Amino acid sequence: MNILEIPFIAKIRRNHALEHATIHVLTQHNPRLQIIGRTTPGGFYLYGQVGTEEVKASALEALSRLRGGERQLAIHPRCGTNLAIAGVLAGLSSFAAMWRRTKSRFARLPQVLLAATAGVIIAQPIGFALQMHITTSQDMNGVTIGKITRLRKGKMVIHRVEVKSVNR
Repeated sequence: MNILEIPFIAKIRRNHALEHATIHVLTQHNPRLQIIGRTTPGGFYLYGQVGTEEVKASALEALSRLRGGERQLAIHPRCGTNLAIAGVLAGLSSFAAMWRRTKSRFARLPQVLLAATAGVIIAQPIGFALQMHITTSQDMNGVTIGKITRLRKGKMVIHRVEVKSVNR
């Protein structure tokens, strides 16, 4: 069995795609919305000033659009996958640039900055590819949106979106 098909991992990948798609739909309706998502095996959380009915409508629309083949909704430019890849590549490329002993550390600074910048630039398409093929799954067969719970922690509004699946 492929590791990506292990039920626990498959659920997280599917919910991650649905979280991204829901955020895309929410921000299409309200481009100024500031929202953060976090995926769990049972669904996902959304952190931001948005109404519960809007979250429900957007999650249902996102599910429908993913089922309709809009695979790009599963990929998000501000996903943690992209941030992690950018950090790793910037760090590794900076380390590689510092490794050369031909100049003083200060003299190597321009090469280190250039290497870090190149790492960040290269990271974007790699992060998108990782999202498309590894960290998300657009397979929404048998998936339904369950209960949506609104929580409040101080000024922060949090929605827990339960994702259910039939036969999985």
